[in-house]
Amino acid sequence: MIIVTGGAGFIGSALVWGLNKRKRTDVVVVDEKGKESHPNLEGLKFARFVDKDSFLRRLENYAGAEAVLHMGACTSTTETDLNFLRKNNTEYTRKLAQFCLDNSIRFVYASSAATYGAGEQGYSDDHGRLKDLRPLNPYGWSKHFFDLWALQSGAIEQIAGLKYFNVFGPNEYHKKDMKSMACKAFEQVKKTGKIRLFKSYRPEYADGGQKRDFLYVKDAVEMTLFFLENPGKNGIYNVGSGRARTWND
Repeated sequence: MIIVTGGAGFIGSALVWGLNKRKRTDVVVVDEKGKESHPNLEGLKFARFVDKDSFLRRLENYAGAEAVLHMGACTSTTETDLNFLRKNNTEYTRKLAQFCLDNSIRFVYASSAATYGAGEQGYSDDHGRLKDLRPLNPYGWSKHFFDLWALQSGAIEQIAGLKYFNVFGPNEYHKKDMKSMACKAFEQVKKTGKIRLFKSYRPEYADGGQKRDFLYVKDAVEMTLFFLENPGKNGIYNVGSGRARTWND
């Protein structure tokens, strides 16, 4: 079986779709209780749904799994509860990673481009630069702390961490304020015929000239499943187009 945590979420549900396209239906979807009938899971084929807390308490039941694609996390960049983020993002991931290592289960997890902060140290996924990164918010730190644990413990030599950049596409409507700009713009056009962009507060960028690396979710799925299908590829990797584009574009 293949376990997808955060399987009712944006990238998680897209991964279930991608696995279905590969004729894999032996998928265990792990997410919050009550999301069994989430719109993102409609039409997808999977073996069963498991509540995320119950899953962690009964990990021994999954010792025979082929792989864990760990997308589950609180992804709100405005969340300020440090204890919640530590428990939900850092510690949950650490426990799950250790279980996979102990049982020879392939572990691919979602880190985040938010770990790069304002980019003062650049955006290289070179492990040697990891300790110098300074995220801008508690969410970014919660992801960064696990990356550091994986590096310092040596686990990173046996697992794959993916730093997703600005992913957009189907199945993100539930994310509210955390939806991508592409999704928000689409909804604005439908409603008003116009798109509202961001004023620039830095002289080197015109209004709407700020840049991000935008990545379509189906491309993110293919990149993620590459690491599932190539278990010898380990370490922390950027997952993006590699090309920054402006909001105006």
